[in-house]
Amino acid sequence: MHRGSPVPPAHQFKDYHAETVNPPRVDPPKLDTKRRQTLLSLLNALNELSQTESLGRDFDQNPNFEDDKDVPTVDEQLQVAGAEAFNRFQKRINSLDKELRNFANAARQLGSSVGILSSAFRLRERLIQILFIFRDNAADLFPRKVSRQQREFLVNPNLMDRKRKARRRKSMPGRVPAHLEDNLDLESLPEQFESFATALTTFLKCLNEFPEFTDEAVNTSIKSFEGDLKYWACCLQDYRGQFKYPAVQRYVHDLTAEMGEHIDTITGTLSMFIEVGVPTIRFAQKHGAANLLTLSTVATFFSAVTATTLQFSYSQTGDILSDAVNAFWFSSLVFSIAAAVNSLLGLSWKQAMYRSPGDRVPWWVLIWIKRSPLVFLVMSVACFSAGLVLFTYSSHQGKVTSTITTVFTAFTSFGLAAVSTWFASEKWTFVHHRGQKWLSDVLKDALRHFMALRLVSIVSKCFGLGSRYVQKGVEVAGHNLRRVPSMGAVFTTGIDHDDNLTTGESDHDMKRSPEPLPPLSPIRQSVDSQSHFSSEGSPHPNAESPTTFSDVSDPTITPRDRLTNAIRSVMMLQSATSPTRKRTTSSAFSSAFTAPDTPRRKTEAGVTTTFGGSKVASVIPKLKSLEATQDLAAHSALVRHLQFSPNGKFLATSSWDRTSIIFRVGEPCVPHRVLAHASGFVGQVAWSPAGVLLLTRLNRAIKIWTEDGVCRKTIERHHHVQSIAWLPGGEAFLSVEGSEVVKLDLNGNVLDTYHFKRVFIHDVTITPDLQRLLGVGPILHSPTGLHPSKSRVEKQLLVYNVDTKVIENQTPVLNDVRDITLAKNGQVALVSYENKAPPQLWKLEMVKDQARLTLRHTYMPKVPVDFAGPSYFGGKDDQLVLCAGKAGDIHIWDRDSAALLHHVHAQALGGDLTCIAWNHASDNPFMFATGSHDGAVRLWTTAPDYRPSPSELSRRPTARSTHSVTPLPIRNNGVRTDNSDVPLGEYTSEPLTLTPVEDIGARDRFVTFAQSHT
Repeated sequence: MHRGSPVPPAHQFKDYHAETVNPPRVDPPKLDTKRRQTLLSLLNALNELSQTESLGRDFDQNPNFEDDKDVPTVDEQLQVAGAEAFNRFQKRINSLDKELRNFANAARQLGSSVGILSSAFRLRERLIQILFIFRDNAADLFPRKVSRQQREFLVNPNLMDRKRKARRRKSMPGRVPAHLEDNLDLESLPEQFESFATALTTFLKCLNEFPEFTDEAVNTSIKSFEGDLKYWACCLQDYRGQFKYPAVQRYVHDLTAEMGEHIDTITGTLSMFIEVGVPTIRFAQKHGAANLLTLSTVATFFSAVTATTLQFSYSQTGDILSDAVNAFWFSSLVFSIAAAVNSLLGLSWKQAMYRSPGDRVPWWVLIWIKRSPLVFLVMSVACFSAGLVLFTYSSHQGKVTSTITTVFTAFTSFGLAAVSTWFASEKWTFVHHRGQKWLSDVLKDALRHFMALRLVSIVSKCFGLGSRYVQKGVEVAGHNLRRVPSMGAVFTTGIDHDDNLTTGESDHDMKRSPEPLPPLSPIRQSVDSQSHFSSEGSPHPNAESPTTFSDVSDPTITPRDRLTNAIRSVMMLQSATSPTRKRTTSSAFSSAFTAPDTPRRKTEAGVTTTFGGSKVASVIPKLKSLEATQDLAAHSALVRHLQFSPNGKFLATSSWDRTSIIFRVGEPCVPHRVLAHASGFVGQVAWSPAGVLLLTRLNRAIKIWTEDGVCRKTIERHHHVQSIAWLPGGEAFLSVEGSEVVKLDLNGNVLDTYHFKRVFIHDVTITPDLQRLLGVGPILHSPTGLHPSKSRVEKQLLVYNVDTKVIENQTPVLNDVRDITLAKNGQVALVSYENKAPPQLWKLEMVKDQARLTLRHTYMPKVPVDFAGPSYFGGKDDQLVLCAGKAGDIHIWDRDSAALLHHVHAQALGGDLTCIAWNHASDNPFMFATGSHDGAVRLWTTAPDYRPSPSELSRRPTARSTHSVTPLPIRNNGVRTDNSDVPLGEYTSEPLTLTPVEDIGARDRFVTFAQSHT
């Protein structure tokens, strides 16, 4: 309200308040919807304008960052990703600690739970220490996102240890004990892993000491985690003194994801154990306690009965019967009291929290506690029964009374003895056979062994022979009786045929009748189906005619003919019913590509970061104009690898169709030579530094070719060849074979061998000064021979000194590393990984005359991408980094700033990509090639001087436009060339180039090509 304005009266405030609290309902007019849509359109337009202006500012502004510094957005992305990974790990640790705390509270209700409580507390203590070390490591890597934790604020979760230390502190008031161990740093991580594995083993052992319940899921998860912890602890021993290196710290941080999976599994199984296992154990212990309590009650009651009856006989002494009665009844009283007392003792022992587990108690103690109450009670009953029988005679009862008492006592005693024997036998069977056999099975086995005795077998054979003779005599007599009334019977052919069909037997002395079968008969259905298959699938000219069986009694048909006809019928039936095989061929190619004439693909709206120099800003417009200008039908199978020659005149490709092709680079590219390989897939091609020789790698061989396609040498190797790499001078090359790298000359002679111990090398490269090898690959096993149980195998980046033949530096990584490429200056190396791990740039530094790899950049895509093949340096002075995705994406980053300069989306391409290669001899325009699953090779080039207007883009047809179906003109051995008379995007059934292999066949393709613009 403006100063000096009149104050409204009070009733106006009341009306305004009423309207504000309960506003009247008014239907919104249609104009509000139109206004809302108009505002949204304006906001979208303003957003696009702001993005365009920011892109223009990025092109025009001066560099703001140093050469080797990360772009803030990229570094911020790595910081956020690392902090999120640690936070997830912390949540998992806290969840497991919570479950262990709940388990400890639930286990207090169980007997003999002191062991499991102590191990759970010790495990929680190890979790707190591990979390502290990983937090300290994450704070070093991501200082802006993860804060350190002071050691003074750590609380020991081990309650028993805290109570013991509190008592010690009372006894020594001047000494204050530490909360946790004092050596909690990253260097102690191997020992912490070992202690953690030991704590897990102790926890599992204490858990299995409860025989009432066994959870295999808990056992499996804990044993798996224990194996991986020991594997990590053993492998980390090799990095003593290097735990403050950023590379080792990143590897330790990456272990949080592997540990998190184990922790989640244990947390889930432990939660299930608390819900199911603890109540089961509690029920079993209550059941055992209830049995002991019942025995104690029965023994107490029986001791009272024995004491009462003893009053009738304790005064009668002097004769043998009276003394025997008193002896049995006094013994019964003693045994019943012992049974009651031992039952109470066993009940107290079972419910004790601090009792020792069963395997820590002497056997006689366990037997006395568990078995003595029942045994004493049985002995008390037996003594009382014997004394009762004798009492009837000593008290001079009647004969009827004495006899009945004796008989009934014997009968009940026999039943008691039989049941006790059966019960004891069942216990013996369970102990000896571990629950795999029942007592009845054991008795059957015993009977079978008894029958296998010599004497018993002889007797059984005699009985068997006698019974056989008797049975044979009965059969003969019955047969004679059946033949008497059937001598004059006449059997018709139809009846005999029906009997044969019913019984399923064939009588060769009878004639089969062609009498039709009932329509629903299964035999009729089978015959119909056979004839149906014969009519459709049999090539025999008479297959459609019904099969008739001739009279076998015809003297013109011999048994040999019958056998031949039967075999022929079976063969015809099999050929008719067997499915016909159809030969499959590769699918025709029908993908379309957009030429520079068509609208350019949508890329990033703008690069939202600033770059380290004006060169990068000048490169971006050229990258935006990259288009697939040529599509070559190179192979009939997957393109495995490709590489341009150093002079840029040739492009060599290798494929799984056992061929390698040399293309002459030009407008257009034409096949120069086809290098056929008789056996094995061609996995790699490598041009010599001078560009006059080409290596092709097979599984166990290496071929040396000239640029004219002449095979100079085939070098056979005894081991599988993983990779090949030329020396800078071109006088020799390296062959990677398992854990060895062999240096070979051009004649195949072994010049030297470099051993990498426990590492299975995937790829190597050599520095320009020939002093060091850089290799990548997974380790075969830990230094002590351990293997991971569930986690990924550790991989290493190695720096090998060629002169001293010593590994100077080894850097651990967790992702599946596959390739390493050295830049022209020999100072940085590009490392490529499999799956979704992005490529990384590592710098080769010298520290005290030893080389060491230091991570400089991680080239992050905007969305997770499944990368394909090795990454490549590109551009002038290797200023670009290229990587292809399996789905068809192509990412191009700036090498020094790790900024994503250009991204070709997957939907703009046809077919999945497998590899990519840059033409270093072509700086203007840029050129690179890609290989795909369908065998096609596509060349990408830039048009730096051409920028189509938006109106031209809208008028031009897309790659999937419908055009007339007329063949394109062919020139230069079937290669399509640019021709202004040919309309763009027409369909042809002819291949783009002459296929290198004659039997590949033509492919159908939609193609568009660039035309020259003035």
